[in-house]
Amino acid sequence: MVLKEKIDGFAWSHYFAWQRQSSEAPSKGCASMQPKEILAELEYCTGAFPREALARAIDERDRIIPELLDIIRRAADSPQELEAEPDHMGHVYAMFLLSQFREKKAYQPIVQFFSHPGEISLDLTGDVVTEDLDSMLASVSCGDDTLIKALIENPAANEWVRGSALRSLVALVLTAELTRESVIHYFASLFREKLRREPSQVWDCLVACSVDLYPEELYVDIERAFQEELVDTFFVSPQNIYASLDQGKEATLARLRADRTYRLIEDSIAEMEWWACFRSDADYVPEIKNRKIGRNQPCPCGSGRKYKKCCGKPETHAIY
Repeated sequence: MVLKEKIDGFAWSHYFAWQRQSSEAPSKGCASMQPKEILAELEYCTGAFPREALARAIDERDRIIPELLDIIRRAADSPQELEAEPDHMGHVYAMFLLSQFREKKAYQPIVQFFSHPGEISLDLTGDVVTEDLDSMLASVSCGDDTLIKALIENPAANEWVRGSALRSLVALVLTAELTRESVIHYFASLFREKLRREPSQVWDCLVACSVDLYPEELYVDIERAFQEELVDTFFVSPQNIYASLDQGKEATLARLRADRTYRLIEDSIAEMEWWACFRSDADYVPEIKNRKIGRNQPCPCGSGRKYKKCCGKPETHAIY
């Protein structure tokens, strides 16, 4: 079992036999802990949310950053070693904390980690790729889009990772660290020359991100992509394009800022405390049984894909 299964939330049966602590209970001696002692509490997934250890790590920001960077660099250099430790989670906590700290030194190793080909980065981080990576990249890049663009254009990188890198550029526009015009210009280069013209999640995300930023300048490029069947119309359809154009640029951008779809990592605890791997079966099952699944939420089957791209397809389930 890999960490992906745990974070995805539907392999939680593996946790039922574990003795759980309340996530509200403070760690003993936390106030006097040194950085390495704090990180020892964050090294593995135990089934209990390490709230106090994370809070102490945030308090000890300056002292703990070098240690967190070391964790990320080791993970980026040798991700295969993490596969041998299926409960290891220190690299995930480190990514969130460094993103909250807006630590630019984490930018290169995080991009390096997610540049590994195949499924390894998804296996080691689970839904982080589809739900949080865009926010992480936007946070640690500090407005420098160089490595993000390299990741987007890397054909060896996982297509879901590349899609999240595209989304990070939208986040940087909405936080005013990049201009909309510069990103639209870059998107045009992707449409016209920099991407292989074959269907992929990268094309889906490119069109979706273009729509979110208001697609007026890219309309012809988007239309061609649909004509060549490069885009999954279940993920984004021509109707989405028309709706955005009808709404207008300012209204489109204002709506996007209001719903916080694109954001920076500002509170690691709030970002992670609700994850399924930190919940008991008593708390978790009723919520899954009764909830409606949004189109952009992770699929409950644990595939790591968006609901609308997996079990939420029309022939499988209704979409809410």
